[in-house]
Amino acid sequence: MTSSPVACTLRELVGPDVARGYAAMHELRGHRPPLGSAETFVAWVSEHPEGYRLVGAFLPGQAEAAAVIGFRPMTLLYAGRVLYVDDLSTREQDRGNGLGTALLAWAEAEARRQGCEELHLDSGVQRFPAHRLYLKDGFDITAHHFGKKL
Repeated sequence: MTSSPVACTLRELVGPDVARGYAAMHELRGHRPPLGSAETFVAWVSEHPEGYRLVGAFLPGQAEAAAVIGFRPMTLLYAGRVLYVDDLSTREQDRGNGLGTALLAWAEAEARRQGCEELHLDSGVQRFPAHRLYLKDGFDITAHHFGKKL
């Protein structure tokens, strides 16, 4: 781990530019059909009916995003308007450089800009390094999330 974040550029990925986030997202969700290819990922993000958006963190001189965050606004009875982070993924070789922290800060600012009351995310129980990041960034563990495959 580095003691300070590396310089990076954050920008929203739209249209064909979504493909620049494919490699980083594939590391987290490569088992899902929308990540079968960069083209299917671009189509999935572009056609998402719930307003899913993607932001990439780019290191100097690199055309592909080193890390990505996927999110969408939603309104929940118990929490009001929230910005929900569906995905946060950093390429393995770029972890520990503060990219996740930078993307979470971007998402928090976007949530505030959109008038959200809270920023939410779920994380697999086995993802201990991610949990350390979230707790360090001020997130609280507020619930157990349950799921049932159908």
